Amino acid sequence: MGRGIERTRVFHGDTDRDDFVNRLAVLCRDRSLVVYAWALMPNHFHLLVRTGQDPLSQSMKKLLTGYVVNFNRRHKRYGHLFQNRYKSIICEEDPYLLELTRYVHLNPVRGGILNRLSELRRYPWTGHSAIMGGVERVWQDTAAILSYFGRKRKQAIERYEDFVREGISQGRRPELVGGGLIRSLGGWSQVLSLRRKGGRVASDERILGSAEFIEQLLADAAIREKETLRLSRKIVDLASLAKKIASGEGVTEEELRAGSRRRSVVRTRRVFCQVAVKSLGYSGAEVARFLGVTTSSVNRLAVSDELPESTRYRKML
Repeated sequence: MGRGIERTRVFHGDTDRDDFVNRLAVLCRDRSLVVYAWALMPNHFHLLVRTGQDPLSQSMKKLLTGYVVNFNRRHKRYGHLFQNRYKSIICEEDPYLLELTRYVHLNPVRGGILNRLSELRRYPWTGHSAIMGGVERVWQDTAAILSYFGRKRKQAIERYEDFVREGISQGRRPELVGGGLIRSLGGWSQVLSLRRKGGRVASDERILGSAEFIEQLLADAAIREKETLRLSRKIVDLASLAKKIASGEGVTEEELRAGSRRRSVVRTRRVFCQVAVKSLGYSGAEVARFLGVTTSSVNRLAVSDELPESTRYRKML
């Protein structure tokens, strides 16, 4: 989900919407994303996707950076368009895939843009029309959703539309858009009931799924993180990393560690900090001691906008 800064409109017309959708289509054709559902609203968008060969952050950067540059040029404006970073939630496929597809596609009806479900069949700015066959979107994975409703396409489309129609009366779904516990338990009433009984359940605002799913996901993530850091630390020490990056960027190791303010050296130091902290798991203090600078300087460089060189050196490690 991404919202316009200070509720500003992020789509002023079909030219804007076409630009956004075309960029989304490219990501699908490149196998960076698989898109199941999507909706473009005046001041925000919703995407229901499965990540492909690229991390979600990389795909979203490609999508939004290019869109904002063109949007600002078209509308003669400057600066940020979207409010902070996009918001992403990891979803447990069963039972949420169909629920989220329905919820996302009903956005124009809930928002008053459309009055009836029948209007949604050919409305081009959600994925519903692609599933119904009203608008061709060859890049959208419509088969995955229809497969839940039958083997014959015509029958599956009818059953899918009936399923979506049932969701209109449900209105806004707090268990789909609320906090972690609400998502995990299916609404505030279940949360309150559990609290009255003194029970506890795993929850995380970044995850839509059962307590078991959340616990397993967090445990797997922790194991992967520890293993990645352990292997990285063993393979690449700071001295070796400095030698590789300094050589690749055309500066000397002495310049990298001597506090030189030459532009190429500062950029190389920034790359070094981003790779050492973000990829190899070194602390800001460890990197600062190696470079002979302050910890705050290292942390500032590490969290600054990602440089292409940082990605290139990560792939070399």
